[in-house]
Amino acid sequence: MADQVQIQTMNLDHEEPMAEIMPSVLTAMSYLLQRVSESNDKLSQKKQRISGFHGLTKPSISIRGYLERIFEYANCSYSCYIVAYIYLDRFLKKQPFLPINSHNVHRLIITSVLVSAKFMDDLSYNNGYYAKVGGISREEMNMLELDFLFGIEFQLNVTVSTFNKYCGFLQNEMVMLMKMKSLFLKPSLSFRGSVKTKLLMNPHEEDSLSTHHNKKQQLAAA
Repeated sequence: MADQVQIQTMNLDHEEPMAEIMPSVLTAMSYLLQRVSESNDKLSQKKQRISGFHGLTKPSISIRGYLERIFEYANCSYSCYIVAYIYLDRFLKKQPFLPINSHNVHRLIITSVLVSAKFMDDLSYNNGYYAKVGGISREEMNMLELDFLFGIEFQLNVTVSTFNKYCGFLQNEMVMLMKMKSLFLKPSLSFRGSVKTKLLMNPHEEDSLSTHHNKKQQLAAA
């Protein structure tokens, strides 16, 4: 609990600098989530379990567009997105048969942000509001929140050390993206197959997305 208080105090002290980099944080997050989703789309369906997060069709809105929509309307603190990212990593570590893919990534995102906002912020919107932002019903939002909490085994606390590691990882990803775009890429998240990409949420944490990829996919991405 002490770590939780320290995180909130830290973000109050550095609110303005974080506000300046937030759009880039969304870019890094959306890029990583897109790469992982595309990779897991190729996995055999036999290795994946269908859950309430799984949609019948792929949403028409991009991951980047979806995150920007949440950022525009949710009005949660900037640290919520980092913590939501950590929660996603924990969920995928603890649920190896539910790899993130194009059919479930949007619901996982809106649910992780909702849970993070409730835990991190003194004030947050209710489930009905988040349901409208996410394009789902209130009933579905309630169900997904409960499934997500059980999925991470209610491990909501984030230490300052873990928070800082994820911040550093996302910052490094932002720098890499900016360099690649300035060299030879169009302003898009569609990266060419020849570009070396990371499929890890955070190489410093045990709970990373690497557990959801077989060795062949890791070699192909190297």
